[in-house]
Amino acid sequence: MSTHVSRLQSTRARHLTITEAMAAGRALRAEVPRAAHRESATSAPRDPLGILAAQNATRLPHLVPVRLERMLASPFAFYRGTAGIMAADLATGVSTGIDVVSCGDAHISNFGLFASPQRTLVFDLNDFDEAASAPWEWDVKRLVASVVIGARDAGHAEKQVRRAALATAAAYRTGLRDMMRIDALERYYTRVDTDELHPELDSAAQKVLDKATRQARRRTSAAYLEKITARDDDGTLLIIEDPPVLTHVPEAVESEVEELFERYRSTVPADIALLLSHFTLNDVVMRVVGVGSVGTRCYLLILSGPAGEPLILQVKEAQPSVLPTYGGAASRAEHSSEGHRVVDTQRILQAVSDSFLGYLRFGGRDFYVRQFRDMKGSIDASSLPPKEFRTYVSGCGTVLARAHAQSLDAPVIAGYLGGSDEFDRAVVDWSLAYADQSLADFEALRDAVSRGDLGRRP
Repeated sequence: MSTHVSRLQSTRARHLTITEAMAAGRALRAEVPRAAHRESATSAPRDPLGILAAQNATRLPHLVPVRLERMLASPFAFYRGTAGIMAADLATGVSTGIDVVSCGDAHISNFGLFASPQRTLVFDLNDFDEAASAPWEWDVKRLVASVVIGARDAGHAEKQVRRAALATAAAYRTGLRDMMRIDALERYYTRVDTDELHPELDSAAQKVLDKATRQARRRTSAAYLEKITARDDDGTLLIIEDPPVLTHVPEAVESEVEELFERYRSTVPADIALLLSHFTLNDVVMRVVGVGSVGTRCYLLILSGPAGEPLILQVKEAQPSVLPTYGGAASRAEHSSEGHRVVDTQRILQAVSDSFLGYLRFGGRDFYVRQFRDMKGSIDASSLPPKEFRTYVSGCGTVLARAHAQSLDAPVIAGYLGGSDEFDRAVVDWSLAYADQSLADFEALRDAVSRGDLGRRP
């Protein structure tokens, strides 16, 4: 005899319980042993410079040399700009076949501080340009390899490099297991609030966090506007250009901004749309951002409220994620645009997100919108001594676990990882080898640029 519950669920598959899902994960080890993640697939045919060239072809030509210059600043800077190369490499490697909503670029500099709508500071992932559905291992390997490369860049001894990488992998594994001990609602609401006490931090690590928090609180729209503006003789506030990093847009673009702004307002919640109606758009500039993003179109909208209060919105081009483009991951049909994809995945992966998130399409290109410099800050991992560095990267592993825990198959991953460090050691060995490969790619790019093959800054 059918029950009320069975009738309601008759058209969809029954969800596994946490216990059943974790058991399925443990059974998966027979098909894909955890030690198999040690295997490197970098012997497969590769064309890393071809991938960079393909990406450069879709970017503003006059900014491509800037991108290359920034990537060649160090092996870690290069790694920051190579999510596409890594996606192609990961696609040829070992996979459990379990997809989650992935960050796609979960290196240690893509975690940071920002203000919640409640005005507390939280620590979380903060870059979602590449986010899409993909194997969970890809994010973990991207993160752990970044720990290796970042620690080597900072001059840490190889013993300390390995310890930090192991701590990161272990933090992800134990963090995901801890997430499975609480219910789905608690997982959703869990966040790392820097205003709370963190007894797991020693005094040195707490000082690092406190310093970063103080700096983040000073990074506001008002502070940034003061830095980039000056008043002319009649008191008008003018943007000080700093080519090629900060420039005004052509008048043709300026004239369409009002319409675009209204289009963006239709994608935000009603309360934010009403709040934005109080603000007047004063200026539009183009700003060069990041390392991997250099050359994509990025604008700042300078607005002022009824009391003269400033608000700066960043309108950033959303190109197709590298996960399906170079990694062959399946695209999700429910997203109407790349900007929509970035906004949706950010809201899924972050514990709290910017209230001003929205998206629009302009000139045949997709964009997403977010608030700029709303107490956003970061911890300079390169300046940390080994012990504090290890604490920081472990925190990144825990936060990534919280993000993956929102996906339906997270309990299967937790069961697969289990309580031992077998996966941790395997992924660290893989990351150490991949760091060597990334260094070789860095040197190949440096040689190509010196020959003029990929462009040179004039």
